[in-house]
Amino acid sequence: MFVSDENAMRSLGRKVAGAGESAGVIYLEGELGAGKTTFARGVIQQFGITSRVKSPTYTLVEPYTIREIRIYHFDFYRLGDPEELEYIGARDYFAEGALCLIEWPERGQPLVPPPDLTVRISFESIGRCVEFLPSNQLGTRFASIALRAS
Repeated sequence: MFVSDENAMRSLGRKVAGAGESAGVIYLEGELGAGKTTFARGVIQQFGITSRVKSPTYTLVEPYTIREIRIYHFDFYRLGDPEELEYIGARDYFAEGALCLIEWPERGQPLVPPPDLTVRISFESIGRCVEFLPSNQLGTRFASIALRAS
């Protein structure tokens, strides 16, 4: 799917959140600057988070809670060793019932759970190409809502 700009990427994230699922694991893959954080921002804002949604590049995780919904936005770009995830209590974050958006998931292996959906973002000459790669029925729901709404 072609995405023209930052607003369209954020909108696409909102559409994925529109699946109504408040739990699951979404991997966000792509080069630096591809739009992973922008996509995550759209997902998080769709749930009603009004505070600033920033990149967790230096903190590794930014937690968000609204009503009973827990969302964790991870960025493992600066992760030196997957064992660092143990120090931040990642197992608790990945507990059932939370929505986890994970940038650079390969750097946290083998300690990160498998994805329900992988969102692969690549550069196009103008804009971005976004692929949805569901791994199970939940991932298929996330992807189908986004594709249907586009």
